[in-house]
Amino acid sequence: MTLRYNRPGQVCVEHRLDVPLDHDDPDGPRIELFAREVVAQHNADVTDLPWLLFLQGGPGNAADRPSSSSAWLHQALRDYRVLLLDQRGTGLSTPLNRQSLAGLTDPESATYLRHFRADAIVRDAELVRRQLLGDRPWSVLGQSYGGFCAMTYLSLAPQGLAEVMIAGGLPSLTAHPDQVYRAAYPRALAHSERFYARYPGDRKAARQVVDHLADNDVRLPSGERLSAERFRMTGITFGTTTGFDNLHHLLELAFISSPRGPVLSDTFLRGVDGMVSMADQPLYALLHESIYCQGTASAWSASRGLAEFDEFDLWHRAEVNFTAEMFYPWLFDQDPTLKPLRGCADLLAAYDSWPRLYDPDRLAGNTVPVAAAIYFDDLYVDFEHSMVTAGQVRGLRPWVTNEHGHDGLGARPAVFDRLRAMVRGEV
Repeated sequence: MTLRYNRPGQVCVEHRLDVPLDHDDPDGPRIELFAREVVAQHNADVTDLPWLLFLQGGPGNAADRPSSSSAWLHQALRDYRVLLLDQRGTGLSTPLNRQSLAGLTDPESATYLRHFRADAIVRDAELVRRQLLGDRPWSVLGQSYGGFCAMTYLSLAPQGLAEVMIAGGLPSLTAHPDQVYRAAYPRALAHSERFYARYPGDRKAARQVVDHLADNDVRLPSGERLSAERFRMTGITFGTTTGFDNLHHLLELAFISSPRGPVLSDTFLRGVDGMVSMADQPLYALLHESIYCQGTASAWSASRGLAEFDEFDLWHRAEVNFTAEMFYPWLFDQDPTLKPLRGCADLLAAYDSWPRLYDPDRLAGNTVPVAAAIYFDDLYVDFEHSMVTAGQVRGLRPWVTNEHGHDGLGARPAVFDRLRAMVRGEV
């Protein structure tokens, strides 16, 4: 089923396709996949225009919408017909959350969710490609986790690819989740230090917030309690261009006078809720550790790893250090949108038969042009892991930079332009 409409300067076509839940069981249950084709108005009738598939970061985030201000999309529409794919379980592609999973038991939900990683996303993409392009390969642009998916694509179905561009998403091909988080915590500490270097007064402000949360039952606008540990998770935003500034400006407004003394303001609580709630991306918390699993269980790796770093102790240290892209068992007790999924999350953490996502041998013999932006100070993807992988993929052209944050693709037109020139061998 398709729907066509015009936006200012753009023509959009919506595509919906039924695909197998389990690609190894094509006659089993099916789910609906949604993708939006976008082309510049002046290119709408160009039949041989190259296609570009965009794979969003996450896991658990829908693709950019054509009305977004993402810098890359405006640049890409000059030369490509772009397909914005909602990865399965996100956006309009059979979205998953506590409501849609409510009819399933915990084991049923966990079994269901095991089919929502990069290997399934790539096989979805191949079905879409064959429906829209036939035998023609297309270009792929992967942002963050979308880059992880692109590496899986190169491993599973390189025949479908004309070129690959990756922005901040080169994963380790072999690292165990424990290795991933053991490297991630020092990066979180470094970003906390950079935050306080920019805003020295926020050392005291963050400490005051934590102490207040320890002594008071503070409720977010949604009604759930804000714990000190959950406030510490606001560091998940520190890897974006405006992350430091956004938290600083919330801390400026943290307290307000009331008849019973200083209390945390509604403005502050609403802002923090927007940073830490998983209401609009539950798969981010549910599947995040699994994206690093290949034949092993994560066993709540981030939670176990935290014990190795006393610097994050909230009660015996003066300074509050913020965590980043880590999810913990207690979050499934504190966030009401995750609470019904706690049993499912435990089962996913215990699952130890995750299939491999990458084929090192095939990648070593790769023939598809690949260019990757590797951000030196990336909070979310380890620099050293990315550099090792860059050397393991034949022909991959790395661009190492600290000029852009992890969200540089959406914020800076130069990022897409540089990647496009690199993958074409123009720079």
